[in-house]
Amino acid sequence: MQPQGEVMSSTEEQEKWLADAMALVQHHAFFMHRALDANNLRDALKFSAQMLSELRTSKLSPQKYYELYMRTFDELRMLEVFFKEESKRGRTNADLYELVQHAGNILPRLYLLCTVGSVYIKSKEAPAKDVLKDLVEMSRGVQHPIRGLFLRSYLSQISRDKLPDVGSEYEGEGGNVMDAVEFVLQNFTEMNKLWVRMQHQGPAREKEKREKERSELRDLVGKNLHVLSQLEGVDLEMYKEVVLPRVLEQVVNCKDDLAQYYLMDCIIQVFPDDFHLQTLETLLGACPQLQPNVDIKTVMSQLMERLSNYAASSPEVLPEFLQVEAFTKLSNSVVKVIEAQPEMSLVGAVSLHVALLTFILRVHIDRLDYVDQVLGACVKKLEGKGKVKDSKATKQIVALLSAPLEKYNDVVTMLKLVNYPKVMQHLDYETNKVMATVIIQSIMKNGTYITTADKVDALFELLKELIKDGEGAPSMDELDEEDFKEEQNLVARLVHMLVNPDPEEMFKILTTARKHFGQGGPKRLEFTLAPLIFSALKLVRSLQGQAADDDSPVSLKKVFQFLHQTVEALSMVPAPELSLRLYLQCAEAASDCALEPVAYEFFTQAFMIYEEEIADSKAQVTAIHLIIGTLQRTQVFGVENRDTLTHKSTGYSAKLLKKPDQCRAVFACSHLFWVEAEHGIEDGERVLLCLKRALRIANAAQQMSSATRGSNGPMTLFVEILNKYLYYYEKGNPQVTSNVIQGLLELIQTEMQSENTAQDPGVDAFFASTIRYIQYQKLKTDEVGERYAAIQI
Repeated sequence: MQPQGEVMSSTEEQEKWLADAMALVQHHAFFMHRALDANNLRDALKFSAQMLSELRTSKLSPQKYYELYMRTFDELRMLEVFFKEESKRGRTNADLYELVQHAGNILPRLYLLCTVGSVYIKSKEAPAKDVLKDLVEMSRGVQHPIRGLFLRSYLSQISRDKLPDVGSEYEGEGGNVMDAVEFVLQNFTEMNKLWVRMQHQGPAREKEKREKERSELRDLVGKNLHVLSQLEGVDLEMYKEVVLPRVLEQVVNCKDDLAQYYLMDCIIQVFPDDFHLQTLETLLGACPQLQPNVDIKTVMSQLMERLSNYAASSPEVLPEFLQVEAFTKLSNSVVKVIEAQPEMSLVGAVSLHVALLTFILRVHIDRLDYVDQVLGACVKKLEGKGKVKDSKATKQIVALLSAPLEKYNDVVTMLKLVNYPKVMQHLDYETNKVMATVIIQSIMKNGTYITTADKVDALFELLKELIKDGEGAPSMDELDEEDFKEEQNLVARLVHMLVNPDPEEMFKILTTARKHFGQGGPKRLEFTLAPLIFSALKLVRSLQGQAADDDSPVSLKKVFQFLHQTVEALSMVPAPELSLRLYLQCAEAASDCALEPVAYEFFTQAFMIYEEEIADSKAQVTAIHLIIGTLQRTQVFGVENRDTLTHKSTGYSAKLLKKPDQCRAVFACSHLFWVEAEHGIEDGERVLLCLKRALRIANAAQQMSSATRGSNGPMTLFVEILNKYLYYYEKGNPQVTSNVIQGLLELIQTEMQSENTAQDPGVDAFFASTIRYIQYQKLKTDEVGERYAAIQI
């Protein structure tokens, strides 16, 4: 037998001590078996007591002690069978029960007593309740934590199937369920005391080691609660009046962090959901009384998760949640726990609110006021803390904000939550941006339309980190260019989700959005104002044809003023090319609404941008073609205004840097004098002037090529001009005759065959296609065929 009180040592020593103890157990077990085979009770008890004495060791760690315990447990099973046989041979169980108490040492005596007690109860020679009560009381004789825990664990194990529960064979004379509950509770209480006492044995420097060892033994204590939960006779009433108060009393009074956390978790896991729901107040009442270092947030989160799972799996119990006021009790408990633990970390407090919010979204999804209440409680906790720096707390706040967004799939519903933006204010700049991005993506994914100016205002307050520079934002130079573009393109897409069929409300929406975008700085305006302008142009289309009333809240005049101011703001960025395009879009819209002065003003602004801000030659080419195309489609102008604008267009065309660009722009201007529409223009002479001017420029380009390269350039421009001549010839322009086309065809053919002309397969193919087209037209038998008959190929 090992001496007591020796300090545990290294792993190698533990292995050696265990091996020695195992060898002695095996040695004594051998002689015990021999005595059992010989039906020698006295020797059997003697050797079994010696075997059990090995469990008196203090040298082994809990893990090694458990291995030793299991080895002796197996041997005790054999002894129990022998005791049953003894009773059949005429010896009473009462005698056996008395006999084993003569063992010299208390630990072997109690193990033998429990073994005989099991047989005694089974024989029903004595009431189960009396034997159980005697055993649980006698077990107090062992107060060493590890030895006492394993002894009581053995008692719990051998008595599990012998409790006088409802429907059990031991009920009645053997006792009732109350006796069974009392036995288990008493055993649980004593085991918990022993378990907690382990923490206070040994030097302070080994505190962590002891906590680890205690953790390994926790299931021995928790099994008692599992036994209680399995008793048929423990109904809601008994659980409410007896079991839960007694268990919680032990939990609170033990004042041990590890025990309180584990036992609260056990209670939540082993007892039924409906018990928790009906005893919510009692269970939650214990939470603020726990030690400050207990991870109460996890305990309460698990409770709320169990209850919400219960509601989700059994919708018929939802009225019970309302009846017991589950949310109110949980909410009050969260507040009390946070108040009772002033040292609780921010992440812990926010985690509790996340768990409570998750509970609401699963049980009371229709109660937005509950959701807002939780967010409000979180705001109160965050008050005075500014931007949250702790990454774990930030993660929990994001989880809190994401939960309603994911559950409702509707940002409009979320905008009704007054405290939502207040929580967002506590996120740092980068996290706020991520959250804002998530909100926009939710809108786009679910096709959520924001239909009022108030909602737009509220939404943009949530998205302000994307729309304008917020507190803690890096300078524009420090921003990642690609990320910035992606974010702003997302905001631009959002604009198209701001819609309302009522023009008045739609105009308010546009004005509200413009107010927010205006605070975004020049780099953002380039992305955000363009979609706003197109949205306003859509509003123009809906107002088109309505009677003009400048005093009404929304009119064409007011919308065009809004458009003018918005494009002007964009031009200040500066974004000249985009501004010019948008001015032209607005001009065309004004033309469709028969607002000549407005259309003229937009064209004027476009020309001013062209003159003052577009210096790049390629950009000038693109711009002048846009101007020509828009002006050609614009039918609202009178003769004077149209002449002014067409004159400007032809003048700018002729001043482009490169001759080929000049040539193409000039012959494009010919379309300004030939518009086939009602009240259109068909000025054949000015068309011909443009085409002749284009030819002169093409000739000049050829001469320049000859002077610089020593050979004429390709005939591309001439073939393009030929196609323009053919277009107007088909349209019936009297100034474009077959002789003119014939002359141009011969010129092109002569030049292309010249040795001085650079060969280009592309031009050859282009010209060949043009010839085929003429031949095709000549084959027609209608008026077109007659016109083409005059052209000789």
